Amino acid sequence: MNYIENIYICIAAPILVAVIAMSGGRAPSGGDKTLSLVRSNRRRIMLFVLVGMTICLLSSYISTFMTMILEADKQEATWEITPLVEEVMKFLPVLFYILVFEPDNREESAVNIMAIAVGFATLENICYLTANGAADVLVLGVRGFGTGVMHVVCGEFVYIGFVFLWDEFWLRFAGIAGLISLAATYHAIYNILVSQDGTAAWVGYLIPMLTALLMLHLRHRLRIEKEKK
Repeated sequence: MNYIENIYICIAAPILVAVIAMSGGRAPSGGDKTLSLVRSNRRRIMLFVLVGMTICLLSSYISTFMTMILEADKQEATWEITPLVEEVMKFLPVLFYILVFEPDNREESAVNIMAIAVGFATLENICYLTANGAADVLVLGVRGFGTGVMHVVCGEFVYIGFVFLWDEFWLRFAGIAGLISLAATYHAIYNILVSQDGTAAWVGYLIPMLTALLMLHLRHRLRIEKEKK
């Protein structure tokens, strides 16, 4: 079935056109770079949302290939292979951007991984709608605030690594690798819980929202501590 590719093309096409259209226009005169900066940020965020959708598509190919190579069943793939593949794939475009373009504002650039997570979750949820229908609004709402937020939370783990660990060379690689492992483990635990019936599934769907609130508080505290140094 190639419905995933068809969905991707339908969604990606207008976003790509918008990104190209926003790159036009002359730079503002009089030394005022604010408008140019706003345009650049909007274009960058839209581009990374598109990258997130692309990563979602590529991850499905890689996960399927690894499942075949390792001769894993569906449960093993969902619990062990898919989480690691998806979290590593979401991380790579931001690492490439930071290493190649060396942006001055790394915190602003690290937001890119959040845009990737949003794009990834968007395409995944739309594919879920296509495969399972959209009749049950409650189920769709739970999935949106469960699976969708889970991807954002996993992106938040790596975001913290880029912003708060990158300055220390000895933490740069070990710390971010550890956070990617944490994101993959968190993702796997979520998949395990939501694949169960009853209370376990509901607990799994609620965990991302609770974690998102905790991470928001933690990021605020870390930023305050960093400003004091």
